[in-house]
Amino acid sequence: MLQTIAGFDRIGEENAFAVLARAGALMAEGKDVINLGIGQPDFPTPPHIAEAAIRAIHDGHHGYTPATGIPELREAVSADLDRRHGVSVSPEHVLVVPGGKVTMFAAILMFGEPGAEILYPDPGFPIYRSMIEFTGATPVPIPIREENGFAFSAEETLSLITDKTRLVILNSPANPCGGVTPKAEIDALVAGLPRHVAIMSDEIYDQMLYDGEEHVTLLAYPEIRDRLILLNGWSKTYAMTGWRLGYSVWPEGLYDKARKLAVNAWSCVNAPAQFAAHEALTGPQDAVAEMMAEFDNRRRLVVELLNDLPGVSCIVPKGAFYAFPNITETGWKAKELASALLEGPGVATIGGPDFGTLGEGYIRLSYANSQDNIREAVRRMGDFLAS
Repeated sequence: MLQTIAGFDRIGEENAFAVLARAGALMAEGKDVINLGIGQPDFPTPPHIAEAAIRAIHDGHHGYTPATGIPELREAVSADLDRRHGVSVSPEHVLVVPGGKVTMFAAILMFGEPGAEILYPDPGFPIYRSMIEFTGATPVPIPIREENGFAFSAEETLSLITDKTRLVILNSPANPCGGVTPKAEIDALVAGLPRHVAIMSDEIYDQMLYDGEEHVTLLAYPEIRDRLILLNGWSKTYAMTGWRLGYSVWPEGLYDKARKLAVNAWSCVNAPAQFAAHEALTGPQDAVAEMMAEFDNRRRLVVELLNDLPGVSCIVPKGAFYAFPNITETGWKAKELASALLEGPGVATIGGPDFGTLGEGYIRLSYANSQDNIREAVRRMGDFLAS
């Protein structure tokens, strides 16, 4: 038998893709399935963005680009961050990458090794923990609690830091809970963060906010810019999940390490896709506003409907496009309920434990689906729970 290094046995999964595959298999067998499991907008990529990629192909942009991304795209990222957040970022610190996970991989690989500790949100995006364990580092969960509105607590997070802590991963607005951490908590965390600790701030949902919430980017804190890695991209905001486009902002001391990883791993990002990303940032933003208005309508609807279900309660998410209802009073374990809902009434959701141990008692619903489908899905859930 072939032998591989032990680290590959520690790599985990993202169960949303397993649920997506199972839902697809059931639908192929003729079952009617409503998918509230996968975290991607159900809107098409705006036409002017798609046309920019087509135009790039016709204009002959078929070859390699710089490993860090085409200069005009990196400049557009810098300008966009300045426009939206009032922060100054040099294009020389921007790295264009094929999706959001790449930045997680690079940052965790840089800081993770046996004997090191890395803090990550729990419940949180499952790839955080998977990559930490792959490197041999010790994963230390940051509790994300319903009583805090699914925001992290600065005091609790700081209490988990030791002299072995190398990296802290933050995510706001957050997947899977939809929580948004208040500025006061972020202020307190930054003020108390020891100098030996780096930060990776996952801000992929930074434009997906509701009820007047404003995004607080970690880039706004000059005292941590020399050890801050920012993760962002186009997948969620511009409905471009399949384009595989992301970007990261790196401190000067780490940028060249990330560049070398790009050269070794993926060479460069698809050239026409980069021109599409440039158009996304520099072209009309109407489609983003329209999508967010519809997500807001769906958010209110799904919370209202979920709170009418027996044994279910759901706080109102402040960001992203996920609801994270508490199902403890139903008597079901979360993963068992998610599986039963898919195999029975045909509603795809994700069990909370797929996002961490503190996810037990919850399931995640993505409201990136039509209002009619949300109504029907929750009706099916109600009939199932009442049976």
